[in-house]
Amino acid sequence: MTEAQRRDVQAIFNRMSAAAKPLGGELIAQEQTLDRLFATATIAELQGHLRLVHLAAHLETRALLDTNQIARYQQLRGYGEPNAPVQHHHHG
Repeated sequence: MTEAQRRDVQAIFNRMSAAAKPLGGELIAQEQTLDRLFATATIAELQGHLRLVHLAAHLETRALLDTNQIARYQQLRGYGEPNAPVQHHHHG
């Protein structure tokens, strides 16, 4: 290449590099955001499955009990009496 061609190619490269670097940085930031959103969706899905497992266990247990036992079961879980303190179930 001639010296003029080299200068022109270098100028083209410099313009491309100046335009591409900020775009590349923005692309990386958006990909990181997308990764966080996918992780959040996965966590929400797992939480839903966990709640479903707990609910299924409660329903199976309730099906085994008579009316008085159900009332006591509900009370022990914090749902039986309006003035009873609410018990929070921790999942882990």
